[in-house]
Amino acid sequence: MVADIDELLPRARSPRDYLNLVTDPRVDQEVLRGLAASPYPFVRKAVAAHPLADAQILTALLRTEDLDRWDRCYLLATVAHHPNADRTVLLRVVRQTLALLRQPNGRPYATALALAQRPELDPAEILILAKQQGASHRMRRGLLRNLAARIP
Repeated sequence: MVADIDELLPRARSPRDYLNLVTDPRVDQEVLRGLAASPYPFVRKAVAAHPLADAQILTALLRTEDLDRWDRCYLLATVAHHPNADRTVLLRVVRQTLALLRQPNGRPYATALALAQRPELDPAEILILAKQQGASHRMRRGLLRNLAARIP
C-alpha cells in the first residue's frame, strides 16, 4: 500500500503528472486524499470519478471554493453519480445545487437529474430543486421522470 504521493511522482513534476497519477494502479485512498487537495481543478475532477474515492474524499472535494461555474457543475454531477457517495455527501451536493440554482446562470441541471436517481435521498429533498427559480422546465420534467423511475 502506497501512502506517499512524492514516491509516485517524478522529481520534475508538471500538472500532467498529477493527472496521470490519478489513474496509476498503485494509487490508494491515501494518495487520492492528497490529490483531492490538488491546486489543479482537472486533477480534483479526475479524483471525483475514481472508483476508490470514498465518502470522505468526495466530501473534501466538495469543500473547494476556487472552481468556476462549469467545473463546479461537473464536479457536483460526478459526485452525485459516484457509487461511494453516501447520504451525507449527497445532501451536501443538494445544498450546493440549490445554491447554484439560486444564482443567475448556475445551471446544475445534470447534477439535479443525477440526484433524483439516488435512492438515498427522499423525493421531498429532490423536489425542492424543482421549485427554485433557476430550474428549467426541462429539468423539472427530468426530475419527475427520474423520481418515478426509481426502483422502490
